[in-house]
Amino acid sequence: MKKLTKLLALGLLMLTALGALSGCGSETDQKAETPGAASDTLRFGCFSYSDVLDPGQMINSGWAVSRYGVGECLFRFDDEMNAIPWLADSYTVSDDHKTWTIHMRDGVKFSNGNAVTAQAVVDEFQRIYDMEEENSVKPSKFIDMVSMTADNEAGTVTIVTNTAYPDLTKVLSYPSFVILDVNAGTDFATQPVGTGPYAITSFDGKISCILVRNENYWNGEVPYANLQIAFINDSTTKALSLQNGDVDMVENITTTNDLAKLKEDDKYYVTSTPGMRCGFAYINQAGVLGNDELREAVLMALDNTTMTEITLGGLYTEGFSVLPSSLDYNYAQLTNPFAYDLDAAVQKLDAAGIVDTDGDGVREIDGQNIELNYITYDNRGLSHYAEAIQLQLGEIGIPVKVASSDADTEWNLMVAGQYDLCSSNWTTVGTGDPTEFLANWYSKSAANYCNYANAEFDTLYEQMLIELDENVRKDLITKMQQILIDDAAVLVHGYYNSNMCSIKANVTGAEIGTADYYWITNQMRPAGTNN
Repeated sequence: MKKLTKLLALGLLMLTALGALSGCGSETDQKAETPGAASDTLRFGCFSYSDVLDPGQMINSGWAVSRYGVGECLFRFDDEMNAIPWLADSYTVSDDHKTWTIHMRDGVKFSNGNAVTAQAVVDEFQRIYDMEEENSVKPSKFIDMVSMTADNEAGTVTIVTNTAYPDLTKVLSYPSFVILDVNAGTDFATQPVGTGPYAITSFDGKISCILVRNENYWNGEVPYANLQIAFINDSTTKALSLQNGDVDMVENITTTNDLAKLKEDDKYYVTSTPGMRCGFAYINQAGVLGNDELREAVLMALDNTTMTEITLGGLYTEGFSVLPSSLDYNYAQLTNPFAYDLDAAVQKLDAAGIVDTDGDGVREIDGQNIELNYITYDNRGLSHYAEAIQLQLGEIGIPVKVASSDADTEWNLMVAGQYDLCSSNWTTVGTGDPTEFLANWYSKSAANYCNYANAEFDTLYEQMLIELDENVRKDLITKMQQILIDDAAVLVHGYYNSNMCSIKANVTGAEIGTADYYWITNQMRPAGTNN
C-alpha cells in the first residue's frame, strides 16, 4: 500500500508539471501529440538536480544551465573528452603553462542580444569567484588564478595561474565556468542569460522550466521555437510519460524493467554511453567509520555483483576503484584486498571486538550500538544501492538508517559532515582528467568532505598537479587509486551508463553525450525535417 501511495503521489506531481506546461499553448500541444507531426515545441522530461540555476551557488546549477541548452563555455568536450574551441576560437599558452591567452570567437551574443566580449567573460568569472566564501561552489579548486584580464580590442582573455596546468582548456569546458551575462538584469537563480540555443522564460525547480528559441544563437539554426522541460524525479513515472506521449524524450531511465521495455519497442530510440561515471558512497572518517576494521569489514560484506547485475539490472558495471574500468587508468593493474567475503567480514569484526555484547542484534564499538547514517537521493539507482546495502549490513549486525532527499539537500548534508555514508554519482573526468575528482580525498582540498587523509596520497596528488607528462600522470593516478582501495576509503558501487530515450516519430537527434553536460542541443529537431 505504501508503494502504491507513493506511485500515485509521483503521478500527481507529474500531472501537475505537465499541466503547467500544457498551459503554455494548446495549439502547440495538439501538434506535439500527433506522432510524426512537425512541432515547434520540444517536450523533455528529466530529473531536477537543482532548485537554482546560478553556477555560483551550487555545482549542480552549472550542470543544469549547460544541460538545458541555456549556457555554454569557452571550450566544449567532444565524445573522446577532448576540449574543442567553442565560445573561444583559439588560445596560446606560455612555456611554463601558467599564462593562457584565449581569443574570443567573433560575433557571439547572449540570448538578450548583448555581445559576448572578453570583458563579459572576465566579469562572469569574477562574479563566481567572489561568491566562494558564501557558497559551496569553489571555482578556485578548479583554477588557482593569480589574475584574469580582458582586452576587448584584441578580443582576448588572459588567465595567469599560480600552478601549471597540463591543459586549462579542459577545465574551462567544465559547466562551473559557463559564460553568463552579468549585465542581463535578471535573477541568476531563476533566469540566467547565456549563449545556448534556448533562453529561459520561467523556472520552478520542482515543476518545470519553460524556454524559447535563442534568436541570437551563433552556431546554426535552432529548430524548435519552444522547449518545455517537465521535472520528473521518479524513473518509472518518467518512462510512463514517454510511453503516454506526454513528452518527446527523457533522460536516464534507471528502472531496469522500464528501460528494457523501451529498448524492445521500435517506437522508441534509446541511446547510451558507457562509463565515465562512478557510483559510489563517500565514507565519513570523522565518525564511526573512522575505525579501520569496521570500514574494511563493511566493504567485504557487500555483494557488488548481485547489486549491479540483479538489483540494478546492469545499469552499472561492477568495479572496486574510483575510476571506471573503461577509462585508460590501468584498472587491470589494481588489486582489491576487500573483495566480497561475508565470512571473512564477520571474522574481522569479531577479532576487532566489534561484537554484540547485549544480545540485541546490533554490534557495538566502545559500548555504543552502531548505526550508520546513509544519505542518498533518488536518481540513477543510488537509493536502490543504499537499500540493498542496508539489508546486507543489517544481516551482520550493522544497522543502516537510509535517508533519501533531493540532490541539493544531500549535498548540503555532505558538506556539513552529517553522514556516515553518502551516495554519489560523479563524472570522474569532468574536467577531462580526474584531477578535480580525486581532490575529494586530498586532505588539503576544500572538497574533502569525507575527512580522509593519507600522506602518500597527498604527495602523489601534489606531484600530479605539477606534472605535464601524460604518461607520468597516469602512473601517479594508478598509484593513488590503489592507495584508496588499500585504505578502504570509498564504497564503490560500480560504473554507470547514461541513457537518453525518445519517441522516434516525434524527434530526431536525441543523443546522450559522453560528458553528460549537453542534453539539449540544436541538433535535436522534429522527426522528418531536414538536418
